[in-house]
Amino acid sequence: MQYRAIIRILGLLVALFSVTMLPPALISLIYQDGAGLAFVTAFFLSLITGLAFWYPHRHVKNDLRAKEGFLIVVLFWTVLATYGAIPFALLEQPQMTITDAVFESFSGLTTTGATVIEGIEFLPKAVQFYRQQLQWLGGMGIIVLAVAILPILGVGGMQLYRAETPGPVKDSKMTPRIADTAKHLWYIYLSLTIACSFAYWLAGMNVFDAINHAFSTIAIGGFSNYDASLGHFDSVAVNVVCVVFLWIAALNFALHYSAVSGRNIQNYFKDPECRAFFTIQFVLIFVCFVVLVNFQVYDSYGKSFSQALIQAVSISTTAGFATTDFSAWPAFLPIILIFASFIGGCAGSTGGGLKVIRVLLLFLQGKREIDRLIHPKAVYAVKLGDRAMPGRVVEAVWGFFAAYAIVFVFIMIGLIATGLDDITAFSATAATLNNLGPGLGTVSGTYASVSDPAKWLLVLAMLFGRLEVFSLLVLFSPTFWRS
Repeated sequence: MQYRAIIRILGLLVALFSVTMLPPALISLIYQDGAGLAFVTAFFLSLITGLAFWYPHRHVKNDLRAKEGFLIVVLFWTVLATYGAIPFALLEQPQMTITDAVFESFSGLTTTGATVIEGIEFLPKAVQFYRQQLQWLGGMGIIVLAVAILPILGVGGMQLYRAETPGPVKDSKMTPRIADTAKHLWYIYLSLTIACSFAYWLAGMNVFDAINHAFSTIAIGGFSNYDASLGHFDSVAVNVVCVVFLWIAALNFALHYSAVSGRNIQNYFKDPECRAFFTIQFVLIFVCFVVLVNFQVYDSYGKSFSQALIQAVSISTTAGFATTDFSAWPAFLPIILIFASFIGGCAGSTGGGLKVIRVLLLFLQGKREIDRLIHPKAVYAVKLGDRAMPGRVVEAVWGFFAAYAIVFVFIMIGLIATGLDDITAFSATAATLNNLGPGLGTVSGTYASVSDPAKWLLVLAMLFGRLEVFSLLVLFSPTFWRS
């Protein structure tokens, strides 16, 4: 294991990450909210320690193997999220324990959107901005991780996409170098953020709110600078803007790149994962609308449709924005929305969950097994679009699903052991492992009442979900640490 090279990279990342403390400090200066000292202190601590790790190893530039790649990917999130907790721990308002500070930081950077803070609108403007900024930076990190890094390590939904399917990802190959790929993704991500900010402003938000909510929308994070989330605005226009940009952010960013570079949107319609994603979305919206109308939850069809639209899209894409308390909805709607978050967004998007492509392949594999029972001697292939999937791809998907389920069960049992009731434990595990945020029971609003041991378990769940499970599980293998 090339530890010196790993330390050099992490030191440089921490030093670069320290710069993200300066915008909140500037916001604090503008609004005179008294939070600037915490961010300036965090900036110097991060910069100094980052440079201290980087400087002694600055000339170490060995080629890294996949083994080091896995460790760097995991440490990237854990180390940066830990440093991201420093401002929260230093703030006078709100006063947070180390556990709460770490939970909030990990929730932000992994774009989970779960919070332990109450009275968010009364926080200093710098803190409000910092929470949203964490999600935005985490969202970009997810895109680069999913599209550029994990496929090289042989992990992630994009690995299946690139290796096994025709269309924009394989044909365009993005760009041959990770740096170029990351640069193009940044351009797309930044452009979408600017467009979303402008749309929110046109919908009636002030500039500060528009930028903040654009950060968390494009990152599919769900943080808001109001306790009532999007419900604070009570605006159909705001809801529509949110839905449109959540859909865009939940699509494969390689498709966006292909559309921009080729000036052709046909690849969206040709892509089987994209078609499956919107089919799921429209069915879920329709089901929510019908149930809300049937139970007369709202006094008009328009209100019912508006609420069904924003909540179905927000929860299923793992954003977690709220316009109402969906956990109080009648019948099976709260449960079906939680289960929808297991599907999440497309591979190579900022969404969480299993990813649509995996769920689609699981469905096709299940259908094939039924067909085999009916016609045992027939030969059936799992096809994605017009291409038959090799057996190893289907096996990889089933392996991922099994690992996901095992992690889910262990974390849920651990939460029950800390004293949480069954519904809360189940939904909290789903909400953090799928990087959703809000759950049911006592975590339908905030996670403030959850015990410290439970919060640390939930932080672990956030990491598992964000790192596509295998990237973190591989570190628990003794074989990994053998030279």
